Amino acid sequence: MNKMRTESDLLGELQIPETAYYGVQTQRAINNFKISNNYLSHYPEFVKALGVVKLGAAQANHELGILSKELFDAISFASNELIAGKYTEQFPIDMIQGGAGTSTNMNANEVIANIALEHLGKQKGEYQFCSPNDHVNLSQSTNDAYPSALKLALFNMNKPLIEALTSLYEAFDKKGKQFSNVIKMGRTQLQDAVPMTLGQEFEGFSNTLHKEVDNLNRIAAELLVINMGATAIGTGLNAVPGYAQLCTTKIAEIMNEDVSLADNLVEATSDTSSFVDYSSALKRLCVKLSKICNDLRLLTSGPRTGLFEINLPPKQPGSSIMPGKVNPVIPEVVNQVCFKVIGNDLSITMAAEAGQLQLNVMEPIIGFSIMESIQYLTNAMNTLRVECVDGITANVEHLKNEVQNSIGIVTALNPYIGYKASTKIAKEALETGGSVYQLVLDHGLLSKERLDEILDPKNMLGPHV
Repeated sequence: MNKMRTESDLLGELQIPETAYYGVQTQRAINNFKISNNYLSHYPEFVKALGVVKLGAAQANHELGILSKELFDAISFASNELIAGKYTEQFPIDMIQGGAGTSTNMNANEVIANIALEHLGKQKGEYQFCSPNDHVNLSQSTNDAYPSALKLALFNMNKPLIEALTSLYEAFDKKGKQFSNVIKMGRTQLQDAVPMTLGQEFEGFSNTLHKEVDNLNRIAAELLVINMGATAIGTGLNAVPGYAQLCTTKIAEIMNEDVSLADNLVEATSDTSSFVDYSSALKRLCVKLSKICNDLRLLTSGPRTGLFEINLPPKQPGSSIMPGKVNPVIPEVVNQVCFKVIGNDLSITMAAEAGQLQLNVMEPIIGFSIMESIQYLTNAMNTLRVECVDGITANVEHLKNEVQNSIGIVTALNPYIGYKASTKIAKEALETGGSVYQLVLDHGLLSKERLDEILDPKNMLGPHV
């Protein structure tokens, strides 16, 4: 049977597993919030960011003379353990929680305190020697420590997202170059329009995703503006003069990033607009990404009764009843991830709007939703690149035949025979099944030499005289 220790808070005593580095307030959160089965331990960047915030606070408090050398050394050791990725399993609380993140903040305070106690040669729970509240949380409140750590975590999580996005747009660009000489028909309103190359289409996919790199990085930079030193509501109660700026400077040094202190700490403590902005950037990326996946599914539709312009790598049998069927499962799963991220953005919007007065207590669902979106989207883009885009091939002869037989190429004749005559040719071709080429010759509208020059698909891929 597991050994237990007894800890107490204002509500009374609770039994804590003897091996646990967390304490009584974390245990209450475990008991109270059985909501999503998504735990803080699932998001190690958040745990590391909590370590960064606690280390920065300890450094500032020690430099300002309100934290002893002995406690500073112990808390620094413990905080650095979290930053190094250790003890992540000691954060077993649900990401969706009441209390504006107090449970998360106290989880970090308790784990750091108990690591520090062992470093000092004490037992877990001997908080008279190193207190989660009086020492680890010195000069802080959940209301500045939690959102600051959350912002730092999201900033760091943006980096692998950008790596996945960059690799994906580069993969589309590589395909664009590979398909640069593959002629096909472009479409508007799902109807034949004018010729283009498959390379131009894939380069379009690449370019639209490339734009999102700068947009995401620009908005992620807003997350480096934090409110450490605000304490409860932004007035800085219980923090000594100079602490806010010094703590922020220390965090910037630990992070090696341009972390800065918010201009108005009262405003910053209740405002969640940087989270809204970042989520909106994720949504914008997903709108583009989902549209691209829709296009890939259309372009590979068939093989006999669809567009069948490209081939996606076959990943699994597509039916339990239809032999030979292979589905575009990778674009499908990315579509669904995009729907989830867009839905999360609505949750974030509603949570940001629901804040009252000097604090937004809905920050836990904001943080969880954004981290979930980043995690899903990073995985989805890597999956799309590796399992789909890298292996796409073109049905070159089929695409060429589509162009030659398309009524859409009549658009190129407008400047030479006029819109009315072009419309007449298009209508006749549609009704009779004849080719635009032969009908123009039959009606004596252009010479064969001139017609060949105009209707050469290569001459219709850009502006020309």
